Amino acid sequence: MKKIFLVLLVLVSTATAFAQSGTNSPYSQFGLGVLSDQSGGFNRGMNGLALGFREHNQVNFLNPASYSNVDSLTFLFDAGFSMEKTNYKEGGKRLNANTSNFEYVTAALRLGKNLGFSFGILPYTNIGYEYESTGYIGNSRTASYTNLYEGEGGLRQVYLGAGYQLLSGKTKEGLPWGFSIGANLSYLWGDYNRTMINSYSDTYASNLLKYYTAEVRSYKIDLGVQYFRQLNKDNEITIGATFGLGHKIGGHPQCLVVTTNNQTIVSDTTVSGDKNTQLEIPMTFGLGAVWTYRNKWRTGIDYTLQRWGSVKYPEASITDDGLRYQLREGLFADRHKVTIGTEYCPVEYGRKFFSRIKYRAGISYATPYLKINGKNGPREFSASLGFGIPIVNGWNNRSILNISGQWVRQDASSFITENTFRLNIGLTFNELWFQKWKFK
Repeated sequence: MKKIFLVLLVLVSTATAFAQSGTNSPYSQFGLGVLSDQSGGFNRGMNGLALGFREHNQVNFLNPASYSNVDSLTFLFDAGFSMEKTNYKEGGKRLNANTSNFEYVTAALRLGKNLGFSFGILPYTNIGYEYESTGYIGNSRTASYTNLYEGEGGLRQVYLGAGYQLLSGKTKEGLPWGFSIGANLSYLWGDYNRTMINSYSDTYASNLLKYYTAEVRSYKIDLGVQYFRQLNKDNEITIGATFGLGHKIGGHPQCLVVTTNNQTIVSDTTVSGDKNTQLEIPMTFGLGAVWTYRNKWRTGIDYTLQRWGSVKYPEASITDDGLRYQLREGLFADRHKVTIGTEYCPVEYGRKFFSRIKYRAGISYATPYLKINGKNGPREFSASLGFGIPIVNGWNNRSILNISGQWVRQDASSFITENTFRLNIGLTFNELWFQKWKFK
């Protein structure tokens, strides 16, 4: 238990320092930001496929029911890092940006018969952008304006989870089956700071500054189930389902507007935002299945639905009574995502190194959750290729280095198109902490 406590302490302190992932996307200026890809290192090789996976030597936190299948003698510790390059295109203009992130840290172990436990930290949304637009005022070619947009922040979560194999047995043919349940309880926290500065070269015009802030301290609950059944000696199927509770998360969002007269240098400040105003996260549903052939091929499909369409979000408006920063409906849309992925490993515990490598691939499509000026925001296409490379040395041959490359395209008519190439690196340590040795 001392070792577990030490790892937990290192996990939380290290992850708190590095877990805030970054983004350069201008789409992160809307809503709670760009939704994070919450998959682990091995999932990302299959583009996030997870709901039907029951890996005994990987931490699959996207379905907590999978914890029930964690090896009984080992302690799993998984950490992930990513580097990405994004090309932004709008009209005939292009721009490149680079980002690197410490993505997540997770761990899992067996607490008892049929009972697995996991904990970790990972991002939920990311906010990070800085850009400007310029132009002339009306038909003038001398008076111009500049709009500067900046933002940073995001939400992160620390979770504790457990998975338990509730039922198990054998069919009439003597083939095993089982049913597992699980839950993740997370502490969700973070903030955002967004700024828009509207300035003019004409001294007769007034400059305008808008400053949006929020600070979240709340919880998040995710539930999962998995049913697996061996169909015959060569085939097995696992069906998984998840449910995420949607609820208000606080935040007390505020909007501060400062108007400055360029001639008198006198500023007028207005603040709007009710203390009772709260941000929200959506109710989420997921359903997936994985088919396993001879313990070599694993192929599956996931479908997730995030009910953003029913989520309200504050928007600033000018009324006869002045500035109002109030909750509005219709700023989001329900998000549907489908992922298909596969993994092939010739011989997981074979003697030849290359036969133990896990080869992975996956593709996804997601509808937009944002509405921008009444129009649908960016839809998302993505694909990935990856490898699970065994780490073999004199004292450990169970740890895995997960490497994958992802291509992600976000586009929407009349808006910016983003093409991102992301390199993901995840390292899963698999240690025999609980093995009992016998000496003769």
